[in-house]
Amino acid sequence: MLSPTPLAEFASHAVMPDDQLMLAYAGGDTTAFDVLYARHEGGLYRFVRRLLGVRLSAEVDEVFQETWVRIITSRTRFSPQGAAWRTWAFTIAHNLAMDRLRASGREVVVHAHDDDDGAEGDDAGQRLQRNLVGDHGQRIDPAQPAADDIAFWRSAGRRLLDCLGELPADQRAAFLLHHEDGFTVEALAAALDVGFETVRSRLRYGMKKLRVCMDRYLSAEGEGA
Repeated sequence: MLSPTPLAEFASHAVMPDDQLMLAYAGGDTTAFDVLYARHEGGLYRFVRRLLGVRLSAEVDEVFQETWVRIITSRTRFSPQGAAWRTWAFTIAHNLAMDRLRASGREVVVHAHDDDDGAEGDDAGQRLQRNLVGDHGQRIDPAQPAADDIAFWRSAGRRLLDCLGELPADQRAAFLLHHEDGFTVEALAAALDVGFETVRSRLRYGMKKLRVCMDRYLSAEGEGA
C-alpha cells in the first residue's frame, strides 16, 4: 500500500481538533504539530505583538519563538482534562510576554502604535465598530464600503491600537484574549490564574478606558468633518 503524500496527510490532520493534534504530536506525529502551527501562528503572533507594544517590538519574534519552544518541550505534559490546547498555548504566550514587560519596567503603561500597511487597522476598526463606538453612528455597508468609510475605519483602527497600548498590561491582556481571541471569562480566569471577579473587573475597567480614549478621538473627528 502506498503511503499518503505529505499534502494528503496534512489535509487529513486539518480536520482534527487542537487537543487531539497535540496528543498526536506528543506521540510522535510531527504532521500534527505542523497543522497546529499553521492554525495558530497568526493569532499567537498578533497577541504577543499587541501585548508587548511598539517599545518592545524588537522582542516580539523572540517571545513568539519561545512560546512555541515551550509548547514543544511541554508536549508530553499537556492534558485536555486541564485546559483546552488554545487556552494552554495562549497562557504560555501571555506569561512569557508579561515577564518581558515586568523586566522592562513597562508592565503598567506601554504606548503602542502599529505601523502596519492598513489591513490590521481595518480589522481593528471593525472590532471597534462592534465594541466601542456607541452612538457615534458611522457604519460601513460591507457590500458597498465607500472610500471615506474605509479611510475612517482604518484611522480609527490605528487609534484603537494606540488606546489599547495605553491600558495597564493586565487589562490589555484580558481585552485581547476576550474580545479578539474569544476566551470566555471562565477561561480567562483559569488562564491568568486570577478570580472570576478580577477578570470581570479588568475587562470592565479596560473597556471603560478604551471608550473614553476612543470617544475623544471620534469627537475630534466629528468636529473636524
